[in-house]
Amino acid sequence: MTDLPPLNSLRAFDAAGRRLSFRAAADELGVTQGAVAQQVRQLEAHLDVILFERVPKGLVFTSVGRSFHSRIAGVFADLRAATAELKPEPNKVVVSVTPTFAAKWLIPNLPDFTATHPDIDLRIMATDKVSSFHSDGIDLAVRQGSPPFGASLDVTLLFKQTLIAVASPKLAGLGGHPLDPEALSKQPKIHDTHDLWPSYLAFLGVQDQSPRGLRLSQTSLAVDAAIAGQGVALVSRFLVAQDLEAGRLVEVGKMWEASGNDFYVLIPRTAKNNRPVSEVMSWLKTRSAEDA
Repeated sequence: MTDLPPLNSLRAFDAAGRRLSFRAAADELGVTQGAVAQQVRQLEAHLDVILFERVPKGLVFTSVGRSFHSRIAGVFADLRAATAELKPEPNKVVVSVTPTFAAKWLIPNLPDFTATHPDIDLRIMATDKVSSFHSDGIDLAVRQGSPPFGASLDVTLLFKQTLIAVASPKLAGLGGHPLDPEALSKQPKIHDTHDLWPSYLAFLGVQDQSPRGLRLSQTSLAVDAAIAGQGVALVSRFLVAQDLEAGRLVEVGKMWEASGNDFYVLIPRTAKNNRPVSEVMSWLKTRSAEDA
């Protein structure tokens, strides 16, 4: 088994490599410059390699030193992150949301949250993956679907799945006015992963007659494509409320209540008495009611 180098030598090497200076590394570690240099020399002796070239203005990696430091720095970064997760941060709240919900609703509304809750450190984890409250350190999550989500969770409805067809007012042939179903069926469609166009067109009583379609992995990308004039997107109305108000998009189709795939906020029952989490939950409910 290969003997591991002394931890203090590795710490000195990590700091010196990030700073490329013994003096700066010493300031970071709270020791003398000579102590850092000695620790690095001991590491070089242990490994029987030269890690740094000493130059008048500081340090320069050797090729083997640069390669070794890239691995060591990652290990120390992981150790610091793991240690930070263990430290109590009473005002930290981690919310897990989809990238679309984050980009199109949560982030535009964050100035209001920051103004009304300046003491809460809200951290946003935007992912399409199903996150674990325990292993991922999540305090609450916003998800689209249908209850039940689990007996250990409190579930609150935020937004109904109210879909509208939207497009750029500059899209050829639209003129910024709503279209009748037959005319809408002929427009180029922008599809996201939910791909609700077939159901929506069936609701309108028409079939798709568009010459082409654009398929994207996220609803937020579909919205951006619609703004860019690439076609008509089918999205939840609350996600494009600001784009409609600003005139970047216009409604071009009849509203459709698509049941069974609404937006909910989920919170573990054990977190109900956590003041910061409860305040974030309350803000989400209040703000969503204003935008519904």
